[in-house]
Amino acid sequence: MAKRRKLEAPSAEDMGRIEEEFRRETPAKPASAPIAQVAADVAGQYQSGTPEMRRDEAQAAAYRAAEGQGRLIKEIPLAEIEAMSMQRDRTVMDTEALEELEHSLNEHGLRLPVEVYELKEPRAGKRYGLLSGYRRLIAQQNLLTRTGEDRFARIKAVMRDPDQMGGAFVAMVEENEIRQDLSHYERGRISVIAAQQGAFRSTEDAVAEMFAAASKAKRSKIRSFAMIFEELGDMLQFPEGLREKDGLRLAQALRSGSAARLREVLGSGVATDGKSEWALIEIALGEQAHNANDPKRGGRPRTATAKAGWEDAQTLLTTTGVTLQAKADAQGHLIRLSGKGLSAELMTEIMNEIRKKLEQD
Repeated sequence: MAKRRKLEAPSAEDMGRIEEEFRRETPAKPASAPIAQVAADVAGQYQSGTPEMRRDEAQAAAYRAAEGQGRLIKEIPLAEIEAMSMQRDRTVMDTEALEELEHSLNEHGLRLPVEVYELKEPRAGKRYGLLSGYRRLIAQQNLLTRTGEDRFARIKAVMRDPDQMGGAFVAMVEENEIRQDLSHYERGRISVIAAQQGAFRSTEDAVAEMFAAASKAKRSKIRSFAMIFEELGDMLQFPEGLREKDGLRLAQALRSGSAARLREVLGSGVATDGKSEWALIEIALGEQAHNANDPKRGGRPRTATAKAGWEDAQTLLTTTGVTLQAKADAQGHLIRLSGKGLSAELMTEIMNEIRKKLEQD
């Protein structure tokens, strides 16, 4: 059998030591009753106001945060928005596309809000400047004018801070680059205007910053069209019709010192559309090419080619040697054709082409 262990009672000295250790390791009990401690804990967790008041405060804070971050859509009176608070990058507007947009707005309302910013100096009741959404704004203004309906008097808009978006010009260009491609001339034009208005130190800087995502080759083309706007912007009536290759030819001529002659030719002729305006430009370009190929400069002689283009506002020369002259009298307008190569068959074809053109119009 296992031997039982004999227990011994602790001495008075041991009991004193045990009691001292117990008091040292056991926290003191609160002086207040347990119910008082519970009440204090509840009071510490108490929030002032009713649950509804606290919910309203939270919603107000969220509203202020959304407004500050530009996530809040407001309805602003059209009369308070200055559409031309800054020069627009787009110079022409497709009439047919604008009519389609007006129809959509009339049927379904505005789905994508415009972007506005607060004007530092409001004038004539205009509190906001338009940052992006020019076509949408114009379309709704047209609907308001045409119908007079109150639903078109206000437009959905988002408040923006242009400085936080990289500047107003950059923000506008980015919006148009994403939604509808700009022409090279429009890109060059807005670059020059942005620099002239002090948004950038130079046109070069404007192109580099506004079209930072474009390739090096594309930025080079934009700079060429920017030069066209700087040198001939006040003379060109149909610059949007410039094809890329024609614009680059024109820019090269300007670099070669033909600005004065181009201005003279454009000022002396009367252009009715892009083609006739380019025909005037071809006069100066042809002269430049002729001077560049002057036999006195040496080198291999080149085969002479017929000078083509507008000789004046009424006379057009073709590469085939046929000359067209426009005249007008009391009975109407005349086109006289002269030169080698004319035949009855060719005249019949020309008459048919004129007929097609007139019937299309």
